[in-house]
Amino acid sequence: MVSDQLSEAFDLVQVRGVLSGGFAADGPWVTRGAVEGLKFFALAAGSARLSTDGVDEAVELAAGDVVVLNGRTWIEARGGAGDGPPRVVVPDADFASLRLHGPDRATGDVVIGGRVELDPAGFALLGQALPPLAHVRGDGPAATNLRGSLHRLYTEVTAQRMGAAYAVRRHGELLLLEVLRAYVEQAAGPAGGQVTGPPPGWLRLLADERLRPAVDLMHADPARPWGLPELSRAAAMSRTSFAERFRTVAGMPPITYLNRWRMLLAQRALRSTDTRVGTLAAELGYASESAFSTAFKREVGLSPLRYRASV
Repeated sequence: MVSDQLSEAFDLVQVRGVLSGGFAADGPWVTRGAVEGLKFFALAAGSARLSTDGVDEAVELAAGDVVVLNGRTWIEARGGAGDGPPRVVVPDADFASLRLHGPDRATGDVVIGGRVELDPAGFALLGQALPPLAHVRGDGPAATNLRGSLHRLYTEVTAQRMGAAYAVRRHGELLLLEVLRAYVEQAAGPAGGQVTGPPPGWLRLLADERLRPAVDLMHADPARPWGLPELSRAAAMSRTSFAERFRTVAGMPPITYLNRWRMLLAQRALRSTDTRVGTLAAELGYASESAFSTAFKREVGLSPLRYRASV
């Protein structure tokens, strides 16, 4: 299942959704700011229009929608109705205006923003697998859990119950997970349909029903020297069709993907265990410690021992 592979990947890399602030506003409003890296903008209530560099038209947002910005430099959002110039709103880092607004979200616009913290391995997976702007619609059937996560997050922010700070951190991470789940499912469309949303990369690969049996094999036994005959047979495709589809969807050949997956497994082992490098090399299917170290340094930029010392 897509969600299982998504969980597996989250377990391999360091990815966190961190809330940075929010606001509640009545009447016309506008907010602007610089952004970098991966940011998310969630509309808990109301409606808004969001603009950013590299996107030709403003995105219309409804309650429950979430936008993930990837590598953009600025953001502007507008909302509210009424006469007069819009009020310039600066998000509260402590969510003060949300708490004043209270648990009733029936009127006004409520915005929650945050960032996605990634280690280099996380960026290799997620940063390169998302478009400049990913719009997840809160009214779709794939977003049921996302709407629930956003509601629980808003409740924790406004209710100020005991342990709220801890709960907000955990809900921020769950919100990111639900955003990615909903985005993959919405982009995939009907079961077995053609994926058109994500650019070539990891997320698009997870959403591809035809390729998933082959990906499952590589994830289940990464040390095995998988070749095109076995992988294409698992996907019930010819070698040529399988290789072409895999490259189109993943942005790389299947064996390159397998090698990169091995490197993610290696990074986790070096971060969290004291496994010897030679033992790890054998567990991941490399003929020698030297071959593994060379492949690791080519992919990560550090030798295995230097990587272990740096984390």
